[in-house]
Amino acid sequence: MYILIIGGGKVGFYLAKELLKGHHTVSIVEKDQKTCEEVAKELDDVLLINGDGCNPRFLEDAGVSRANVVASVTGSDEVNLMVCQLAKQFSNVKRTVARVNDPKNTHTFNEVGVDVAVDSTSIIAKIIEEEVSLEDLVTLMTFKRGKLALVRVDLTVESPCVNKQVLDIKLPRASVLVSIIRGDDVIIPRGETVLQAKDDVIALTAIENEQDLLDALIGKVPKTS
Repeated sequence: MYILIIGGGKVGFYLAKELLKGHHTVSIVEKDQKTCEEVAKELDDVLLINGDGCNPRFLEDAGVSRANVVASVTGSDEVNLMVCQLAKQFSNVKRTVARVNDPKNTHTFNEVGVDVAVDSTSIIAKIIEEEVSLEDLVTLMTFKRGKLALVRVDLTVESPCVNKQVLDIKLPRASVLVSIIRGDDVIIPRGETVLQAKDDVIALTAIENEQDLLDALIGKVPKTS
């Protein structure tokens, strides 16, 4: 894939470094000249452009028209939002990814059409909640402008899906099991995979179907008066 990153700070630098390991083609647009010089010393296989990512000319120079993904990861939500909008306006990029620095802006990013808004603060909070939450379902992340959610469900011995094969479990529409964490093992579920008590199930589902997914995996919880 050809991936265009806006922002060459620590997040952009390490993102590019990781993507290069996967043999992707990466370019970076960074406004600060000193930062560009530091990145250039470490990353030889990256097209590096010293310019403002909010300027369509620099996006064009970086190859936005042929990019599969544009990821804006600067420290400014305003810049990240504008870059994603420009990328959609001036190219046929399939996916825009934006770093959200202030969690209260996540809704705005979703509303204006950013494909994936990454709110690291909320993600860290969810990881903490995983260890201390008494809830049956924890939303880890949302995608597609807030329409899809990646969730984690902890199975108990009372769960109706325990000891059943995945193919025998009736999941709600637009829902799929992504992985099963069983002890130290990560299992990619197949039709014949049997769920067990104490499994942590990671699933992708439409936001409006979260409760139905929970009912399918945990069972309907009686309402308390």
